[in-house]
Amino acid sequence: MRSPSSALLLPSRLLLLLCGVVLLGVSCSPGAAVVQSLPWRVPCPAPCPARCACQIKPWFSPVESVYREAPTVDCNALLLTQLPSPLPRDTHTLRLQSNLLSSGLESAALRALPNLTELDLSQNRLGRVGTTAATARNLSLLPSLQSLHLEENRLARLPHGAFRFLPALQELFLSHNRLRSLAPGAFAGLGSLLRLHVDNNRLRSVDPRWFGALPRLEVLMLGGNPVEVLPEQGFRALGSSLRSLMLGGMGLRGLAESALGGLDRLESLSFYDNLLTRVPARALRRVPGLKFLDLNKNRIGLLETGDFRDMVHLKELGLNNMEALVSIERAALDNLPELTKLEITNNPRLSYVHPDAFSRLGRLESLMLNSNALSALHRRTLRSLPSLREVSLHSNPLRCDCLFRWAAEESSRPHTDEVAPTTPGGLRTDAAVWPRAVRFIQPRATLCSEPPELRARRVRDVSANEMSASCLPVIAPGPLPPHVGVREGGSLALHCRALAEPQPQLYWVTPSGLRLGPAAISHAAADNKTAPAPPRRLGHAASRASADLTNSSGPSSGEPAGGGDRRDFRRPPDDSSGNYRLLPEGTLEILAVTAGQAGLYTCVAENALGADTRSVTVGLRAKGRSTPRMYPSVRRTTEAAVLEVREVGEHYTVLSWQSGHGGLPSTRLSWQAVSSSSSSSSDTHSRPTAYTTRILAGTQSFNLTHLRAETFYRVCLHLGASGDSELPARRRRNRRARESTPPRCVTIRTKVPPAAAEPPEPKPPRLLPRPASTRLVITAFSFYTPHLTLMLCMGVFMALVSRYRPERDREGERKYLEALRQELEARGVMAAAESGDETLCGCACVSLDCRGGERPRQSEKAALLQEC
Repeated sequence: MRSPSSALLLPSRLLLLLCGVVLLGVSCSPGAAVVQSLPWRVPCPAPCPARCACQIKPWFSPVESVYREAPTVDCNALLLTQLPSPLPRDTHTLRLQSNLLSSGLESAALRALPNLTELDLSQNRLGRVGTTAATARNLSLLPSLQSLHLEENRLARLPHGAFRFLPALQELFLSHNRLRSLAPGAFAGLGSLLRLHVDNNRLRSVDPRWFGALPRLEVLMLGGNPVEVLPEQGFRALGSSLRSLMLGGMGLRGLAESALGGLDRLESLSFYDNLLTRVPARALRRVPGLKFLDLNKNRIGLLETGDFRDMVHLKELGLNNMEALVSIERAALDNLPELTKLEITNNPRLSYVHPDAFSRLGRLESLMLNSNALSALHRRTLRSLPSLREVSLHSNPLRCDCLFRWAAEESSRPHTDEVAPTTPGGLRTDAAVWPRAVRFIQPRATLCSEPPELRARRVRDVSANEMSASCLPVIAPGPLPPHVGVREGGSLALHCRALAEPQPQLYWVTPSGLRLGPAAISHAAADNKTAPAPPRRLGHAASRASADLTNSSGPSSGEPAGGGDRRDFRRPPDDSSGNYRLLPEGTLEILAVTAGQAGLYTCVAENALGADTRSVTVGLRAKGRSTPRMYPSVRRTTEAAVLEVREVGEHYTVLSWQSGHGGLPSTRLSWQAVSSSSSSSSDTHSRPTAYTTRILAGTQSFNLTHLRAETFYRVCLHLGASGDSELPARRRRNRRARESTPPRCVTIRTKVPPAAAEPPEPKPPRLLPRPASTRLVITAFSFYTPHLTLMLCMGVFMALVSRYRPERDREGERKYLEALRQELEARGVMAAAESGDETLCGCACVSLDCRGGERPRQSEKAALLQEC
């Protein structure tokens, strides 16, 4: 049986033994670094290399997706030209990044590392791999290697079986090299590879044979290579394993329908920064399990109907940073029941979203539309998204009118976290009454841009009473540029989109005055399959247009802009050289463009309240020419226009203009008050306000109302100025210099009101007696005037005397002043001062100070007094 003293002695001996073991380990590894007070015990036969750090660091396992503690030798950024030797045998991770190694894989130092799992040779000078027997022998002695980093080296090609001796390799990074060619069997033997990065190299094509030896590959990075076309069925060998495919920055201009065929398990796909002009809808339908799609920074101009349809597993979609995107059409996103986040931001020309652009998106919670050119988001768009919780609309030129009343109504509803019940197709069961509140992201930056009285106000702070229930149409500027060039004989599509309440109707006016628009087709005629009425030509008959443009010529009936999928084909009966085709959404297609069809085309959007117009100049580019040739058909029309005054009233005037080629395509009218005989003095000095309005195409008369009576106005008709507001300032100056068509101006004077035609005779003024206080002031002023004059003269005289400093003694000065006083008395100056003669007194003062305070000579003094 042990004594108590021996029981206490045993723990102390164990503690001393443990300390000795720790000290022995440190003495055997002098270069080892201590990390978190638990150093890696490097064996004494192979200490940590000089200048390197041997530590225990976390390491991520690509297979298990977990972090583990691993012995790490860190030799980064030491300017090494060869691998350090010897290396600890149980090294797990070897980091040799940012050195000057040109032959890392051939080094014999790698042969004694059976536990090596990760090797980082990035940012070195490696020029070849797998081409020597030494490399093959070294790689064969690394059976545990799972991650190999060779980024940012000088590799130009990969031979057949370059990594065939690494059967356990799971991650291979070859980004940012100079690879121009890969052998068809470059990746042979990599049956365990999960991640392959070959992005940002110089590959010009994709060979499907590369992927035949990669049955387990899950992530493939091919972006940054100058590949313009992907082969059909190019990734079929990866169909059972590939989950993420990155094709950004490759220069892709299009995608074949079967380019992505066979990728049944693909979940994430990126086409970032390519040259796609249309959504590859057919190719995307070949990827049924897609969840994340990135189309950012492409050249897509329109999101057309059905571009994103029946992608039932898609959760996130990115359509950002596209300079060419101008419009999102009806049902562009349709039947995406799993979509929860939609990003359409930083598109500087996106100015139109169709009210029914989003259809059957039952789970969309976040809608990002900030930093675009949107003026409104229609109420129907909001109601079609039953689960929407937040929307981002800041940094847009928002119109706080009838199209934005939903924002004020939503802000007044109580917030609820419940989700509206939906059907299996993603539709709400009761879309009209389900209560919810949509949160604005960055509400302080969500400001009104129009109308002027609400400018710079927060949208959330504007009440529904301040927004009208209906509003004029506004044509979105993005889809219709001011200039379009087309080759002779080619086809052209002009897109015109507008929003208003009520929904506007759209029609076009050609350079020759031909109107293409909705025809009055009754239901009976449609049932009898009667051909639609041909478009009519706008002749010389003046069409009256009031100040609110309600009487201007326009479509009498027909399908509104944004109506169904039926196409309306129109052919001018008297123009056999061209063919026009008008689509229901407002797109005008011109087939086989000829010289006679070049010129100014005007789109007109009209509803019950008024209309809006926007014009585009179509230039014909001849064969072999890089710049379009603008035909002066518009200028010939505008130069012949004459502005006339038909009628002038008290508060209105009727103007008209005619042209030798029919109605003008598009004009702008401005007026400004020049002077008013009835204005007050304060109004005379204030700068008059100038007003302007756009005139509908084909209009030849205008009733200008709300004028002031008995006022001169300067009214000008600006020709060919439509669409200038959308151009940059420099281009506007250049265009005005080229098309220097002066405006047609007239000066009018509104009539005098009947009450002011014969003013009453003025009454003679009455002379009122002066009050007693006024008479007292006048008497006192007349009594004290002579005395005040004498005191003033004496004060001036003494000041002059004080300034005089003669060079003689006091006796001489006294005699000189006495003589001067006598002389003045002799001439009556002093007596005149006493009697109040201010003229002589003033002359005497001037004579005394004629030389700046010096004593005047006798001759000068006599001359001055004589002059007085």
